[in-house]
Formats: sequence, structure tokens, C-alpha cells
Amino acid sequence: MNDNKLWQAVRERLTLPPDDLLRQAIYRRLWTSILVSSLGGQVTMLALPLTAAVLLHATPTQMGLLTAMEIAPFVLFSLPSGVWLDRVRKLPVYIAGETALAFIVASVPLAWALGWLTMPWLYVVGFALGTVFTTAGSAAQIVLTQVVARERLVEAHAKNALASSGAEVVGPGLAGLLIRALGAPLALLVDALMLLWSAWILRGVQVVERRVAKPDAHFWRDLREGLSFVRRTRLLVALASVVGCWQLFHQSAMVVTILFATQVLGLTEQQIGACFVALGVGTVLASLAGHAISRRIGPGPSLPLAIAICALGWLVLAVAPADRWGVAAFAFMLFAFGVGAVLIFVNFLALRQAVTPEPLLGRMTSTMRWLILIPAGPGALIGGWLGEHIGLRAALAFAGVGALLLAAATLALGTIRSVRELPKPHAHEEPVGYESAVPVAGKLETA
Repeated sequence: MNDNKLWQAVRERLTLPPDDLLRQAIYRRLWTSILVSSLGGQVTMLALPLTAAVLLHATPTQMGLLTAMEIAPFVLFSLPSGVWLDRVRKLPVYIAGETALAFIVASVPLAWALGWLTMPWLYVVGFALGTVFTTAGSAAQIVLTQVVARERLVEAHAKNALASSGAEVVGPGLAGLLIRALGAPLALLVDALMLLWSAWILRGVQVVERRVAKPDAHFWRDLREGLSFVRRTRLLVALASVVGCWQLFHQSAMVVTILFATQVLGLTEQQIGACFVALGVGTVLASLAGHAISRRIGPGPSLPLAIAICALGWLVLAVAPADRWGVAAFAFMLFAFGVGAVLIFVNFLALRQAVTPEPLLGRMTSTMRWLILIPAGPGALIGGWLGEHIGLRAALAFAGVGALLLAAATLALGTIRSVRELPKPHAHEEPVGYESAVPVAGKLETA
């Protein structure tokens, strides 16, 4: 009898509530695609820098340049891609992007097999990956707003983060085993297959999006309108400033992370993969608790809390000894970053989407991505320079101290601190360019 009650309690705990987003068939398919893509992405996250650091013996400066090459397309192409996205259907762009990423990633093992693999080849790969992410990544964010009601965006982003987090728990261990067995370049083929699988899943997503041409459409005027909307919206300006500064410190720490693990701590590829499980645990925790934290203290105050958590992880690793305690500090840094980064983006994405009218979502998304990633390239180069000329710990300390000061400044910024619930979309006049019609989220097919 007790066993029956226990089993019933477990079943009730695992049963989705009637109004859960995952009961919506369209959102569930989108969520599954994110899970598959994220699992493959964990392989690339480890295999690409390990290929550079271990196989090609990259210096900290070269690692910084590799990261900067991945970021450069966001600065170059974000604004025009935003205008273009507001004129086309988003889902086909998203699917094409996943497919293109698969072939770009697969080029690394091909070049390795042919003896062509060099750091310049990886720079080209990084630039190509960034170029696809610039457009397809923005399209993916907008597709979510076409599937989920705006008042549930924080919940949707938290569930998306949970899909990514689940991959981050399993993925690093799998990546470590694959890299150990096949070598870093060949392990990238697994990510290529996962991306193709993700694109196939997305083909089944049904989003009704009618694009009606406007006779007075003008590319440069539409681009200026997107910039003007962001400039006039105080909340978007504040969010771009804060998250942009966080990106600078994040990139300066990220470029030395793998080098610190291999050169200072002496970890193998498999041991690094095991440590990266802590990143997944952190992201799962933040994904599960992120919505509740946002509801309790507000999406605005959640941002300085998240930035401070990231800062703590970088500072702990910067002073950690090169022994087993250093390995524990490395795992803690990854855990803290996982918690902080998820809390940042769950609230950042929901806030910027909630305040923006639908006809401007493409231009707003690309403009915001452009603004927050302008500091990211210099951050990667600063981290690489500090790591090579002063020491790897100096780059981590720079990131930690800078992020801690940023958290304090964000807490003092009333524009963000005062946001305790998602805002309504700002009023917008007749859309320029193209109009869209999307289904009401409440009428989506449910399981």
C-alpha cells in the first residue's frame, strides 16, 4: 500500500500541469530541437578550443583572436540582418541556419583529415559560425514570440534554458569521451549530425506568419527606425549597456578558461569534460529556479544578482592554487557561470521582447545583439593579451573585479532595479516595411 502511494506521488510529481507550455505541441517540438542542438553544441564548445589549444598549440592571443572572429559578424551584420528579418518569415531562416552550421562545423574534421587544419582555418570557421548565428540566432528568438504568449516569455525562456542545461549536464561528459576516443576534430562530426537532426525537427513546427509587402518600404529608413526605437526606449538602452559590459568581462575570462585548465591545472580532455558537468548543473538549477526568482524579486533586480554570481566564480578561480582545490575552484567557476548566465539571459531576453511591438522584433533583436556584442570582441582581445603578457590569472581577476563593479552599478540603476514585472509593448505607429500576422498563442495545438 505504501509502495502504491509512493508510486502515485512520483507520477503526480512527474505529470505536467494542465497549462504547462510543454503540453503545447508546437512549443514542445521547438523545445526538443533546442535540446538536440544544445547537446551537439556542447561537443563544439569543448572540441573547437581544444583543437586550437592542444592540437595547434594556440597562444592566449590566438585564442582571443579566435573568439573575436566569432563575434565580429555580430558587429558587422546584425543591423542589416534585422531589417531583412522583419521582411521575411523567420522559421525558414532558423532551419537554414541550423543546416548551415552543421556543414561549417563538419569542415574542421575534413580539413584535419586532409592536413589543411591551421589557426587561420579555425578563424574562418569562427567567422562563418558567427555569421550564421547573427541571422539565424535572431530568427530563433523571434520564432519563440510567435509560439508563446508574451506574458509567458520568462517561463518559456526558462524552459528553453532548461533544455540547454540538460544538455550541459550530459554533454560535457559525452564530449570528453568522444574527444578522448576520436580526437577533438572528429568529435565535431557528432555536433554536425545533431544540428541536422535539429533542423529536421524544426521542419515540423507550424507557425502561420503572413508577410504583406508595404509599397513605401525602404531599407535604410527601416534600419534607422529600429535604431531609433531602441534609442528612445530607456529600458532597452539600460539593458544593452549592462549586458554589453558583462559580455566584455565574460569574453575576457572565457578565452583563458581552457588554457587555465590545461596549462595551470594540467587537466586532460576527459577531466575538463567532467568539470564542465558543473556548468550544466548550474544552468539546470538556474533554469528551474529562474522563473520563481524573477517573480519574487522582479526581472530587473535579477540581473545584478546574476552578474555578481558570475563575478564570484571568476574571482575564486583567479586565486585558486594549482592542485585539487584548484580543480574544485574550476568546477565552481563553471557552476557559478552557469547559474549567472542563465539568470541574465532569461530575464534580459524576456524584458526586451516584452517591451517591443511585433513589427519591430527583428530590428530590435538584431540591434540589441549588435550593441551587447560590440564590447565582446575587445573583451576577448583584452583577456588574451592579459593572459599572454601578465598571466592567465590576471584575465580572470580582470573579469571578476569588473563584473562585481558592474553588478553594483546595475543595482544602483533605477531603470533596471524598478522593473518588478514584464512591461507592456511600447506604442508604435504604422509599421514600416512589412506587416505580419501570427497565431494567437492561446490557440496553439495542445497534447
